[in-house]
Amino acid sequence: MLKRNKLAIATGLALLASSSHAGYTIKLTDKDTITFGGYIQGDIRYIDGNASSPLTNDDFWIGHVANDDISNVNFNANSTRFNTKYVHGDVTGFIEMDFYGGGGNQKLTNSRHPRIRHAFIKYKNWTVGQTWSTFMNTSSLAETADFGGPLVASAFIRQDQIRYTNGGLQIAIENPESYGGEVGDAGYGNKDSVPDVVGKYTFKGDWGNVAISAVAKQLNTVGGESESGVGYGISGRINSIGKDDFRFAVHGGNTGRYVGAAAATDLVGEEVEESTVIMASYRHFWTETLRTNVFYGNHETDESNRDRTHMGINIFKNVTKELSYGLEVGNFEAEDLDADSDYVQFSVKYVL
Repeated sequence: MLKRNKLAIATGLALLASSSHAGYTIKLTDKDTITFGGYIQGDIRYIDGNASSPLTNDDFWIGHVANDDISNVNFNANSTRFNTKYVHGDVTGFIEMDFYGGGGNQKLTNSRHPRIRHAFIKYKNWTVGQTWSTFMNTSSLAETADFGGPLVASAFIRQDQIRYTNGGLQIAIENPESYGGEVGDAGYGNKDSVPDVVGKYTFKGDWGNVAISAVAKQLNTVGGESESGVGYGISGRINSIGKDDFRFAVHGGNTGRYVGAAAATDLVGEEVEESTVIMASYRHFWTETLRTNVFYGNHETDESNRDRTHMGINIFKNVTKELSYGLEVGNFEAEDLDADSDYVQFSVKYVL
């Protein structure tokens, strides 16, 4: 059996080397399969203005913005990713990595470290490990050339969790982190002792889907006090005319780090932050292989008085089912910092 399995793997890998089709699945036994996936992407991005995204070297926009004059062009392939799925009966293991781990430079090699995006085990109704937070509805995310799209107005977070799923209902306990609160000896909020509790219910049909979600957190303030926070959201993707669709998300309350990719912290000193967030996008298919997305997102906070907006429009063309390219123009504004930048991005993607 072992020799036969090795032969199947070797044969499968040989086929991978010569095949250009997506969904490379190798059947090892009647109960065991292994699947390889991911994509290769190259980006050219030009930014001009006085709003920069220092945590990402301006490869894409997040909610954390600096008021800093910038005018540059950047070539990168950091969003390239690969994943592997292992299936044995009712057990599934999944791991995915990309190359936003940092560590490189643009002088000689442009090396980048791989980083874990997802690493989880699923058994029947249970999921354990790191993956998208239960609070998220990934189908509501806008399709963009910018790596994350309007992250400033989207629920976007991956973390370790234990999740139970039953039909449209999902309940989970997830890794806690009092972002903006008490900092432990190791340099982060390591005194969090109660996991975040997240719940979501998703309604689905031929019309699309709508998800209602909530998160409850116990937070540790800078002064070491304990505060509670509750955030909520409604998001979805609604089918429109033909293949078109409308995507949206509305979030409020104490969402903190769960929404906006650093646009808001959980705490501001001793106070729990409160956010009001909206995101909307529309995707229109001009032909079977040509489509356009228009998107807008805004995030406002009460305690820190932040006001961040990301908007844009793009066009994508599929050369083949696996190969596509696209052009996007957009704007990111931090009104509270009087910072504003425009960007243009050209992307080429090959889906494995």
